Amino acid sequence: MIASVRGPVLSVGLDSAVVEVGGVGLLVHTTPGTAAGLRPGSAASLATTLVVREESLTLYGFADEDERQVFELVQTVSGVGPRLALAMLAVHAPDALRRAVSDGDLHALTKVPGIGKKGAERIVLELRDKIGLPTGAAPVVVSGNGSGAPWRGQVHEALVGLGWSAKQAEDAVETVAVDAPADATVATLLRAALRELGR
Repeated sequence: MIASVRGPVLSVGLDSAVVEVGGVGLLVHTTPGTAAGLRPGSAASLATTLVVREESLTLYGFADEDERQVFELVQTVSGVGPRLALAMLAVHAPDALRRAVSDGDLHALTKVPGIGKKGAERIVLELRDKIGLPTGAAPVVVSGNGSGAPWRGQVHEALVGLGWSAKQAEDAVETVAVDAPADATVATLLRAALRELGR
């Protein structure tokens, strides 16, 4: 089990990064919010989980230990794999997920692409006694969106990657852009777009 990686960031994608560890570049899949906080050339320290499949070894990285624990916990629900678990963390911060599960908030859970009403009910049923109450930790601010709007492309790509059509993603980005504060993070804007799509 690779529990964490630390080293210089070689490259950053929308939902992944390559981190150099001991001369080897490791591809780490992350949420768009975590990826937005990484910069090529700067050092990164990520909590990680290695998912082993017959045909692949996939490394998932998180901003902190809490995110990783929630990622691993939601996969104990039947039908929830690593990609869906990562999508859940892209849409909701760990505490928001805890709140949705403990309150039985199916509407919040179905905002995650790939989770329908039945899936949301199963998640609440199987996790309510395990996930715990919100910790009250402040969300991690990952980065500003700059003076222009480079976040538009990032959010659009993330939405398409999560399963929305290009047209739906475009409409959501346009709606969010109207009220987007100058200092909003990519993660915040992505969540706003997902809320828009979940209406």
